[in-house]
Amino acid sequence: MRCVVLWRQQAAGVLLAALAAAMPAAVRAQSGVTLYGIVDVAVEHVTDVGAQKSGLTRVPSLTGSLPSRVGLRGSEDLGGGLRAVFTIEGGFAPDQGTSTQGGRFFGRQTFVGLSGPWGTVSLGRQYTMLFWSLLEADIMGPALYSSGSLDAYVPNARADNAVAWQGRFGGWMLGATYSFGRDTVNAGGPAGTNCPGEAAADRKACRQWSGLVKFDSARFGAAAAIDEIRGGAGAFGGLVRSDLKDTRLSVNGYVRLAGHKLAAGFIRRDNDASATAPRSDLTWVGGSFPLGSLTVDAQLFRLDFRNSDNAAVLPALRGTYRLSRRTAVYGAVGFIDNDGQLALSVSGGGAGSAPVAGGSQTGVGIGVLHSF
Repeated sequence: MRCVVLWRQQAAGVLLAALAAAMPAAVRAQSGVTLYGIVDVAVEHVTDVGAQKSGLTRVPSLTGSLPSRVGLRGSEDLGGGLRAVFTIEGGFAPDQGTSTQGGRFFGRQTFVGLSGPWGTVSLGRQYTMLFWSLLEADIMGPALYSSGSLDAYVPNARADNAVAWQGRFGGWMLGATYSFGRDTVNAGGPAGTNCPGEAAADRKACRQWSGLVKFDSARFGAAAAIDEIRGGAGAFGGLVRSDLKDTRLSVNGYVRLAGHKLAAGFIRRDNDASATAPRSDLTWVGGSFPLGSLTVDAQLFRLDFRNSDNAAVLPALRGTYRLSRRTAVYGAVGFIDNDGQLALSVSGGGAGSAPVAGGSQTGVGIGVLHSF
Protein backbone atom coordinates (compact mmCIF):
# COMPACT_ATOMS: atom_id res chain seq x y z
CA MET A 1 0.00 0.00 0.00
CA ARG A 2 2.84 2.43 0.87
CA CYS A 3 4.37 1.84 -2.56
CA VAL A 4 1.06 2.56 -4.27
CA VAL A 5 0.69 5.85 -2.38
CA LEU A 6 4.22 6.96 -3.27
CA TRP A 7 3.65 6.02 -6.90
CA ARG A 8 0.45 8.10 -7.01
CA GLN A 9 2.20 11.11 -5.46
CA GLN A 10 5.01 10.89 -8.00
CA ALA A 11 2.55 10.52 -10.88
CA ALA A 12 0.58 13.52 -9.71
CA GLY A 13 3.77 15.57 -9.52
CA VAL A 14 4.77 14.60 -13.05
CA LEU A 15 1.26 15.45 -14.33
CA LEU A 16 1.29 18.90 -12.69
CA ALA A 17 4.71 19.64 -14.13
CA ALA A 18 3.55 18.62 -17.59
CA LEU A 19 0.45 20.82 -17.35
CA ALA A 20 2.52 23.79 -16.21
CA ALA A 21 4.91 23.32 -19.12
CA ALA A 22 2.00 23.19 -21.54
CA MET A 23 0.41 26.44 -20.27
CA PRO A 24 0.80 29.54 -22.47
CA ALA A 25 3.45 31.95 -21.28
CA ALA A 26 0.82 34.64 -20.66
CA VAL A 27 -1.02 32.36 -18.22
CA ARG A 28 2.12 31.57 -16.25
CA ALA A 29 3.39 35.14 -16.30
CA GLN A 30 3.92 37.01 -13.07
CA SER A 31 1.89 40.14 -12.51
CA GLY A 32 1.55 42.68 -9.73
CA VAL A 33 -0.63 45.66 -8.81
CA THR A 34 0.32 48.40 -6.34
CA LEU A 35 -2.06 50.77 -4.58
CA TYR A 36 -0.40 54.09 -3.71
CA GLY A 37 -1.26 57.64 -2.82
CA ILE A 38 -0.56 60.92 -1.05
CA VAL A 39 -2.83 62.84 1.32
CA ASP A 40 -1.47 66.35 1.85
CA VAL A 41 -3.51 69.00 3.70
CA ALA A 42 -2.37 72.50 4.62
CA VAL A 43 -3.72 75.67 6.16
CA GLU A 44 -2.47 78.90 4.63
CA HIS A 45 -2.84 82.64 5.03
CA VAL A 46 -2.44 84.97 2.05
CA THR A 47 -2.17 88.74 2.49
CA ASP A 48 -3.33 91.63 0.27
CA VAL A 49 -6.05 89.84 -1.69
CA GLY A 50 -8.05 91.96 -4.15
CA ALA A 51 -8.71 95.68 -4.16
CA GLN A 52 -9.51 95.66 -0.44
CA LYS A 53 -6.11 94.06 0.29
CA SER A 54 -7.81 91.68 2.71
CA GLY A 55 -6.21 88.66 4.28
CA LEU A 56 -7.41 85.17 3.27
CA THR A 57 -7.10 82.11 5.51
CA ARG A 58 -8.09 78.79 3.95
CA VAL A 59 -7.42 75.09 3.52
CA PRO A 60 -6.29 75.06 -0.14
CA SER A 61 -7.80 72.52 -2.51
CA LEU A 62 -5.11 72.00 -5.11
CA THR A 63 -1.83 71.46 -3.32
CA GLY A 64 0.11 71.77 -0.09
CA SER A 65 3.62 70.44 -0.37
CA LEU A 66 2.48 67.91 -3.01
CA PRO A 67 -0.92 67.40 -4.68
CA SER A 68 -3.07 64.69 -3.07
CA ARG A 69 -3.73 61.60 -5.20
CA VAL A 70 -4.60 57.93 -5.20
CA GLY A 71 -3.68 55.43 -7.88
CA LEU A 72 -3.05 51.90 -9.04
CA ARG A 73 -0.07 50.79 -11.10
CA GLY A 74 0.74 47.34 -12.32
CA SER A 75 2.69 45.22 -14.76
CA GLU A 76 2.70 41.72 -16.21
CA ASP A 77 5.70 39.80 -17.50
CA LEU A 78 4.82 38.62 -21.00
CA GLY A 79 8.12 36.83 -21.56
CA GLY A 80 11.02 37.61 -23.85
CA GLY A 81 11.75 40.89 -22.06
CA LEU A 82 8.27 42.26 -22.81
CA ARG A 83 5.96 43.59 -20.10
CA ALA A 84 2.45 45.03 -20.06
CA VAL A 85 2.14 48.13 -17.85
CA PHE A 86 -0.67 50.38 -16.69
CA THR A 87 -1.34 53.30 -14.35
CA ILE A 88 -4.61 54.87 -13.26
CA GLU A 89 -4.23 57.85 -10.91
CA GLY A 90 -6.74 60.42 -9.71
CA GLY A 91 -6.18 63.71 -7.93
CA PHE A 92 -8.49 64.90 -5.18
CA ALA A 93 -9.03 67.91 -2.95
CA PRO A 94 -8.80 66.60 0.65
CA ASP A 95 -10.49 69.72 2.06
CA GLN A 96 -13.68 68.81 0.17
CA GLY A 97 -13.26 65.20 -0.93
CA THR A 98 -13.82 66.14 -4.58
CA SER A 99 -11.91 65.18 -7.72
CA THR A 100 -9.48 67.69 -9.19
CA GLN A 101 -8.27 68.02 -12.81
CA GLY A 102 -11.68 69.36 -13.79
CA GLY A 103 -13.65 66.60 -12.08
CA ARG A 104 -11.95 63.71 -13.87
CA PHE A 105 -12.08 60.51 -11.84
CA PHE A 106 -8.56 59.49 -12.94
CA GLY A 107 -7.39 62.89 -14.10
CA ARG A 108 -3.70 62.70 -13.28
CA GLN A 109 -2.79 59.65 -15.37
CA THR A 110 -4.70 56.86 -17.13
CA PHE A 111 -2.70 54.77 -19.57
CA VAL A 112 -1.77 51.25 -20.67
CA GLY A 113 1.26 50.18 -22.64
CA LEU A 114 4.02 47.73 -23.49
CA SER A 115 7.57 47.92 -22.16
CA GLY A 116 10.79 46.31 -23.34
CA PRO A 117 14.52 46.96 -23.71
CA TRP A 118 13.66 49.62 -26.31
CA GLY A 119 11.52 51.60 -23.83
CA THR A 120 7.81 51.94 -23.12
CA VAL A 121 5.02 52.79 -25.54
CA SER A 122 1.78 53.84 -23.80
CA LEU A 123 -1.64 55.21 -24.72
CA GLY A 124 -4.07 57.35 -22.70
CA ARG A 125 -3.96 60.48 -20.55
CA GLN A 126 -0.32 61.05 -19.65
CA TYR A 127 2.33 63.52 -18.52
CA THR A 128 4.02 65.40 -21.31
CA MET A 129 7.81 65.46 -21.52
CA LEU A 130 7.86 68.92 -19.93
CA PHE A 131 6.90 67.24 -16.64
CA TRP A 132 9.74 64.72 -16.84
CA SER A 133 12.27 67.42 -17.73
CA LEU A 134 11.51 69.34 -14.51
CA LEU A 135 11.33 66.42 -12.11
CA GLU A 136 14.82 66.84 -10.62
CA ALA A 137 15.59 70.52 -11.23
CA ASP A 138 12.42 72.27 -10.01
CA ILE A 139 13.14 72.07 -6.28
CA MET A 140 9.76 73.18 -4.89
CA GLY A 141 7.77 71.10 -7.37
CA PRO A 142 3.96 71.57 -7.57
CA ALA A 143 3.69 73.20 -4.13
CA LEU A 144 1.76 76.15 -2.67
CA TYR A 145 4.48 78.66 -3.57
CA SER A 146 6.26 77.47 -6.69
CA SER A 147 6.60 77.70 -10.47
CA GLY A 148 2.90 76.86 -10.80
CA SER A 149 2.03 80.26 -9.31
CA LEU A 150 3.74 81.91 -12.29
CA ASP A 151 2.73 79.44 -15.02
CA ALA A 152 -0.21 77.18 -14.15
CA TYR A 153 0.55 74.84 -17.06
CA VAL A 154 3.83 73.68 -15.49
CA PRO A 155 2.29 71.45 -12.76
CA ASN A 156 -0.50 70.45 -15.16
CA ALA A 157 1.58 69.28 -18.12
CA ARG A 158 -0.64 66.38 -19.19
CA ALA A 159 -2.48 65.49 -22.37
CA ASP A 160 -5.59 63.45 -23.13
CA ASN A 161 -5.70 61.04 -26.08
CA ALA A 162 -1.91 60.74 -26.11
CA VAL A 163 0.60 58.24 -27.47
CA ALA A 164 3.93 58.32 -25.63
CA TRP A 165 7.34 56.69 -25.88
CA GLN A 166 9.94 56.81 -23.15
CA GLY A 167 13.26 55.00 -23.02
CA ARG A 168 16.11 54.81 -20.52
CA PHE A 169 19.57 53.92 -21.78
CA GLY A 170 22.16 54.07 -19.02
CA GLY A 171 21.98 57.57 -17.58
CA TRP A 172 20.08 58.89 -20.60
CA MET A 173 16.34 59.28 -20.88
CA LEU A 174 14.64 60.03 -24.19
CA GLY A 175 10.94 60.55 -24.73
CA ALA A 176 8.14 61.96 -26.86
CA THR A 177 4.36 62.39 -26.73
CA TYR A 178 1.73 63.12 -29.36
CA SER A 179 -1.91 63.89 -28.56
CA PHE A 180 -4.77 63.88 -31.05
CA GLY A 181 -6.91 66.00 -28.68
CA ARG A 182 -5.14 67.41 -25.66
CA ASP A 183 -7.97 68.40 -23.30
CA THR A 184 -11.57 67.18 -23.42
CA VAL A 185 -12.72 68.87 -20.20
CA ASN A 186 -14.53 72.23 -20.19
CA ALA A 187 -13.63 73.55 -16.73
CA GLY A 188 -11.50 76.65 -17.35
CA GLY A 189 -7.88 77.27 -16.37
CA PRO A 190 -5.45 74.38 -16.00
CA ALA A 191 -8.27 72.06 -14.85
CA GLY A 192 -9.72 71.94 -18.35
CA THR A 193 -9.25 74.06 -21.46
CA ASN A 194 -12.07 72.79 -23.69
CA CYS A 195 -9.93 71.55 -26.57
CA PRO A 196 -10.97 67.94 -27.37
CA GLY A 197 -9.73 67.84 -30.95
CA GLU A 198 -10.00 64.53 -32.85
CA ALA A 199 -12.11 66.30 -35.48
CA ALA A 200 -12.17 65.25 -39.12
CA ALA A 201 -12.89 68.83 -40.22
CA ASP A 202 -9.67 70.17 -38.64
CA ARG A 203 -6.94 67.63 -38.09
CA LYS A 204 -4.61 70.15 -36.39
CA ALA A 205 -7.13 71.28 -33.77
CA CYS A 206 -6.03 70.70 -30.17
CA ARG A 207 -3.00 68.64 -31.07
CA GLN A 208 -0.09 68.44 -28.61
CA TRP A 209 3.43 67.11 -28.89
CA SER A 210 6.53 67.10 -26.74
CA GLY A 211 10.08 65.77 -26.78
CA LEU A 212 12.77 65.16 -24.16
CA VAL A 213 16.51 64.55 -23.81
CA LYS A 214 17.62 64.03 -20.21
CA PHE A 215 20.75 62.80 -18.41
CA ASP A 216 20.99 61.86 -14.73
CA SER A 217 23.92 60.61 -12.66
CA ALA A 218 24.79 60.39 -8.98
CA ARG A 219 26.52 63.80 -9.10
CA PHE A 220 24.68 65.90 -11.69
CA GLY A 221 21.99 65.97 -14.33
CA ALA A 222 20.59 68.07 -17.16
CA ALA A 223 17.48 68.09 -19.31
CA ALA A 224 15.99 69.80 -22.36
CA ALA A 225 12.37 69.49 -23.45
CA ILE A 226 9.90 71.12 -25.80
CA ASP A 227 6.11 71.12 -25.36
CA GLU A 228 3.67 72.53 -27.91
CA ILE A 229 -0.12 72.76 -27.70
CA ARG A 230 -2.44 73.92 -30.48
CA GLY A 231 -5.77 75.68 -30.19
CA GLY A 232 -9.24 74.87 -31.39
CA ALA A 233 -12.69 76.42 -31.61
CA GLY A 234 -13.91 77.46 -28.16
CA ALA A 235 -10.66 76.64 -26.35
CA PHE A 236 -9.64 78.61 -23.26
CA GLY A 237 -6.57 80.80 -22.99
CA GLY A 238 -7.19 82.56 -26.29
CA LEU A 239 -6.09 79.57 -28.38
CA VAL A 240 -9.32 79.59 -30.36
CA ARG A 241 -7.89 78.47 -33.73
CA SER A 242 -5.77 75.50 -34.71
CA ASP A 243 -3.10 77.73 -36.28
CA LEU A 244 -2.41 79.27 -32.85
CA LYS A 245 0.27 77.56 -30.76
CA ASP A 246 1.58 77.82 -27.19
CA THR A 247 5.14 76.47 -27.01
CA ARG A 248 7.45 75.99 -24.03
CA LEU A 249 11.15 75.15 -24.25
CA SER A 250 12.75 74.02 -21.00
CA VAL A 251 16.47 73.74 -20.23
CA ASN A 252 17.68 72.97 -16.71
CA GLY A 253 20.31 71.18 -14.64
CA TYR A 254 21.39 70.29 -11.12
CA VAL A 255 24.43 69.18 -9.11
CA ARG A 256 24.69 67.26 -5.85
CA LEU A 257 27.29 68.39 -3.33
CA ALA A 258 27.78 66.59 0.00
CA GLY A 259 24.18 65.35 -0.03
CA HIS A 260 22.73 68.73 -1.00
CA LYS A 261 21.23 69.67 -4.37
CA LEU A 262 21.61 72.94 -6.30
CA ALA A 263 19.54 73.53 -9.43
CA ALA A 264 18.79 76.17 -12.06
CA GLY A 265 16.79 76.42 -15.25
CA PHE A 266 14.46 78.36 -17.47
CA ILE A 267 11.35 77.93 -19.58
CA ARG A 268 11.01 80.02 -22.75
CA ARG A 269 7.37 80.43 -23.73
CA ASP A 270 6.02 81.59 -27.10
CA ASN A 271 2.26 82.07 -26.86
CA ASP A 272 0.44 83.02 -30.07
CA ALA A 273 -2.69 83.83 -28.05
CA SER A 274 -1.00 86.90 -26.55
CA ALA A 275 -1.02 89.83 -28.97
CA THR A 276 0.95 92.24 -26.75
CA ALA A 277 3.65 90.05 -25.13
CA PRO A 278 3.77 86.58 -26.68
CA ARG A 279 7.26 85.73 -25.44
CA SER A 280 8.17 85.24 -21.79
CA ASP A 281 10.96 83.66 -19.76
CA LEU A 282 10.53 81.84 -16.44
CA THR A 283 13.92 81.41 -14.74
CA TRP A 284 14.87 79.96 -11.38
CA VAL A 285 17.68 78.98 -9.03
CA GLY A 286 17.22 76.83 -5.95
CA GLY A 287 18.58 74.31 -3.53
CA SER A 288 17.54 71.43 -1.29
CA PHE A 289 19.43 70.87 1.96
CA PRO A 290 18.78 67.70 4.03
CA LEU A 291 19.65 68.18 7.71
CA GLY A 292 18.84 64.85 9.32
CA SER A 293 15.06 64.49 9.57
CA LEU A 294 14.63 68.11 8.41
CA THR A 295 14.92 69.17 4.75
CA VAL A 296 15.08 72.85 3.83
CA ASP A 297 14.15 73.82 0.25
CA ALA A 298 14.60 77.30 -1.22
CA GLN A 299 13.94 78.65 -4.69
CA LEU A 300 13.86 82.04 -6.42
CA PHE A 301 11.70 82.48 -9.55
CA ARG A 302 11.46 85.32 -12.02
CA LEU A 303 8.88 85.66 -14.80
CA ASP A 304 9.65 88.28 -17.44
CA PHE A 305 7.54 89.21 -20.49
CA ARG A 306 9.55 90.52 -23.43
CA ASN A 307 8.79 94.06 -24.67
CA SER A 308 6.45 94.61 -21.72
CA ASP A 309 6.47 96.01 -18.20
CA ASN A 310 4.85 92.79 -16.96
CA ALA A 311 7.12 90.78 -14.65
CA ALA A 312 7.04 88.98 -11.33
CA VAL A 313 9.55 87.75 -8.75
CA LEU A 314 8.72 84.96 -6.31
CA PRO A 315 11.09 83.70 -3.58
CA ALA A 316 9.90 80.62 -1.65
CA LEU A 317 11.17 78.70 1.38
CA ARG A 318 9.96 75.38 2.79
CA GLY A 319 10.98 73.21 5.73
CA THR A 320 9.85 69.56 5.89
CA TYR A 321 10.31 67.41 8.99
CA ARG A 322 10.01 63.66 8.55
CA LEU A 323 8.17 61.97 11.41
CA SER A 324 8.56 58.62 9.65
CA ARG A 325 9.25 57.26 6.18
CA ARG A 326 5.66 58.02 5.18
CA THR A 327 4.57 60.97 7.32
CA ALA A 328 5.89 64.52 7.44
CA VAL A 329 4.94 67.99 8.66
CA TYR A 330 6.01 71.13 6.81
CA GLY A 331 5.91 74.88 6.79
CA ALA A 332 6.30 77.17 3.77
CA VAL A 333 6.45 80.87 3.05
CA GLY A 334 6.36 82.68 -0.27
CA PHE A 335 6.35 86.28 -1.48
CA ILE A 336 5.41 87.66 -4.89
CA ASP A 337 6.08 91.09 -6.36
CA ASN A 338 4.14 91.83 -9.57
CA ASP A 339 5.09 94.59 -12.00
CA GLY A 340 3.09 96.16 -14.82
CA GLN A 341 -0.41 94.73 -15.21
CA LEU A 342 0.37 91.31 -13.76
CA ALA A 343 -1.85 90.20 -10.88
CA LEU A 344 -0.51 86.72 -10.14
CA SER A 345 -1.16 85.21 -6.72
CA VAL A 346 1.70 83.92 -4.63
CA SER A 347 -0.38 80.80 -3.94
CA GLY A 348 -1.09 77.92 -6.29
CA GLY A 349 -3.47 76.41 -3.74
CA GLY A 350 -6.65 77.58 -5.45
CA ALA A 351 -8.49 80.43 -7.13
CA GLY A 352 -9.58 83.66 -5.47
CA SER A 353 -6.33 84.84 -3.90
CA ALA A 354 -4.91 87.26 -6.50
CA PRO A 355 -3.72 90.78 -5.57
CA VAL A 356 -4.41 93.93 -7.57
CA ALA A 357 -2.48 94.48 -10.79
CA GLY A 358 1.13 95.26 -9.98
CA GLY A 359 0.60 94.28 -6.34
CA SER A 360 2.61 92.13 -3.98
CA GLN A 361 1.58 89.63 -1.33
CA THR A 362 2.86 87.05 1.13
CA GLY A 363 1.68 83.51 1.76
CA VAL A 364 2.38 81.30 4.78
CA GLY A 365 1.27 77.68 5.05
CA ILE A 366 1.68 74.71 7.37
CA GLY A 367 0.57 71.17 6.65
CA VAL A 368 0.77 67.40 7.10
CA LEU A 369 1.63 64.88 4.38
CA HIS A 370 1.15 61.11 4.47
CA SER A 371 2.08 58.78 1.64
CA PHE A 372 1.14 55.13 1.21
